[in-house]
Amino acid sequence: MRTILAGNWKMNKDATEARALLTAVMGRSCKAPTGVEVVVAPPFPYLAMAVELAAVARDCGVVAKVAAQNCHHKENGAYTGEVSVPMLRSLGVDACLVAHSERRQYFGETYALAADKIHLLLQYGMEPILCCGEGQEERENGSFNAVVERQLRGALATVDRKDYARLVVAYEPVWAIGTGLTATPQQAQDMHAHIRGTLVRIGGEAAREVPVLYGGSCKPDNAEGLFNMPDINGGLIGGASLEADQFLALITAAGRAKQP
Repeated sequence: MRTILAGNWKMNKDATEARALLTAVMGRSCKAPTGVEVVVAPPFPYLAMAVELAAVARDCGVVAKVAAQNCHHKENGAYTGEVSVPMLRSLGVDACLVAHSERRQYFGETYALAADKIHLLLQYGMEPILCCGEGQEERENGSFNAVVERQLRGALATVDRKDYARLVVAYEPVWAIGTGLTATPQQAQDMHAHIRGTLVRIGGEAAREVPVLYGGSCKPDNAEGLFNMPDINGGLIGGASLEADQFLALITAAGRAKQP
């Protein structure tokens, strides 16, 4: 099973700051434990820079990838301001976030739209990082398992079983992000096990090897408890990915947790 540490920068950093952060992360990740895939997802203007600097880590044996934070669901056309999957691929981008909670909350994106994006990403040989997760009301009323299963089924309805090996799923407990509430390692593990079971029901036994990342306010001080859980295969990191020391500490924690 792959262990992945992905950093989602969201809408942060200017060009000078971006280069400094990428240089630090890619250069120093060479000292991180082997077996951890390092993924950075900077804003669109810095993707070419990220692809260039990721080569530094790859040269020393690190599996380093670059992900976009979003993509359009059509190959091309009159969609002013949008960025297509073929454009991303032509830059050397490896992966793309799909259905992130902020895209769902602020831009009204649906899992039907996510299915279209995943189809196109797979067509162009890119890795979809599909996000799922329940809100606070859904957590409190006990519908969270059903909600997440519905999200997964909606996004993956048309994915061929042979393509599950190219998927990554990230669980975001939306109720625990920026609310002062915290998902315990056991709560996270329970949901990850549910996600893995759902993936197997949809995609067959091959889906058992899909990495499932935790994406809810993961920081160096709580990472060990999360990453030691059997069904948590790394993290989709937000704020902590904006500081090289914190992100590298999380890479180290993920590698240590998954060592035999």
